[in-house]
Amino acid sequence: MTLPQTTDSRLSLDGRVATLTLDRDDVRNALTGTALIDDIVNVAEWINRCDDVSVLVVTGAGAAFSAGGNIKDMANRGGDFAGDVAEVATRYRRGIQRIPLALQAVEVPIIAAVNGPAIGAGFDLANMADIRIASTRAKFGETFLNLGIIPGDGGAWFMQRLIGYQQAFELTLSGRIVGADEAKQLGIVLDVVEPDDLMNRAHQLATRFAAQPPKALRLTKRLMKMAQRMELKDFLDLCAAFQGMCHNEAEHLEAVNRMLEQTTRG
Repeated sequence: MTLPQTTDSRLSLDGRVATLTLDRDDVRNALTGTALIDDIVNVAEWINRCDDVSVLVVTGAGAAFSAGGNIKDMANRGGDFAGDVAEVATRYRRGIQRIPLALQAVEVPIIAAVNGPAIGAGFDLANMADIRIASTRAKFGETFLNLGIIPGDGGAWFMQRLIGYQQAFELTLSGRIVGADEAKQLGIVLDVVEPDDLMNRAHQLATRFAAQPPKALRLTKRLMKMAQRMELKDFLDLCAAFQGMCHNEAEHLEAVNRMLEQTTRG
């Protein structure tokens, strides 16, 4: 299998688990001013075309998961932050806003293995995953307002769906940074582990997911996302159609036969 080319990240494949490592430690894996936006979007689109992948793990190389936007470019009104209102808005739409649209459309589970600080758009990137596992060194901050800007990458949309409006409101307007343990208490992360155990824990979870029948796995992920925006009756109709597809797949009969064999042996 040919993996897509990346510029500022590393992509690896172990069985059915793909791991994308943001690899710009020199700028704390900032999303703007690097090629990371293109890398993330290209990998997301590749996964949807590649039936051999069942899980995506995203992590950062070096000390940080991602520092989000490049603060130096903001100070200099350069890079993605240069120009008048229309120019900046266009650059956001054609730049960093491609990430939430791409990740929201990914058909397989996404696990963020948060190795260090996830700040601003880096925090939002983690929240775009389905599950977050944090190192004890991880920190999380929705710090946009501290800089006189708003979460321009859709962070306010993702966070309130993750932890509720009130908690998301407080974190967004205070701009405070929380540690890994508080993040777990708030429901931002599923688990907190020691730094040396982070990737093992993420891949343990990923391997468990990847062992599930791949076509049904993708349909289930789609259902989980679509349930957030559908009325119950419409959702049940969709479930019925998806279930009809599953009952006609070879992987379903294989799974049923395995269970029957295990029951007989037991």
